Amino acid sequence: MAKKSDPTTLKGAQKATRIADNKKAAYNYFFEERFEAGLVLEGWEVKSLREGKVQLTDGYVVIRNGELFLIGLQVNPLGTASTHISPDKVRTKKLLMHKDEIRRLMGKVEQKGYTLVPINLHWKAGKVKCEIALAKGKAEHDKRDTIKDREGKREVDRAMKSRQK
Repeated sequence: MAKKSDPTTLKGAQKATRIADNKKAAYNYFFEERFEAGLVLEGWEVKSLREGKVQLTDGYVVIRNGELFLIGLQVNPLGTASTHISPDKVRTKKLLMHKDEIRRLMGKVEQKGYTLVPINLHWKAGKVKCEIALAKGKAEHDKRDTIKDREGKREVDRAMKSRQK
């Protein structure tokens, strides 16, 4: 009888590894839906992403002419970048999604209070993907509740850890 192979151990298969997270987004917004989009990058940007020289916290997504664009993503160029290019570290990047998904997002974003926020950047099958969320802004009291819940969870974790010792 042949042994079944585990798909995660196949040659060439790799897990999605995170490049950068937008932790501020979870604090400022409620996430309604999540989507994954491809990212159009230049060569020097890919090299910088491999080194982890990226900042996602100030990024946001806009829809122009039926296309998605990521604005505010800061990719810092490496010191060893080529001399024949002039890297722009805050260049607007195009996101790649199916037209049907973009149309659906356009309808939702036009509703009051909804926006598109980048959550993280990650590698998937050798390509850079951006996870974006359809989000609604939190009120100040919601942010306080988030802090309170986080601190309560931290106290419980500390108590459990000290009890295990």
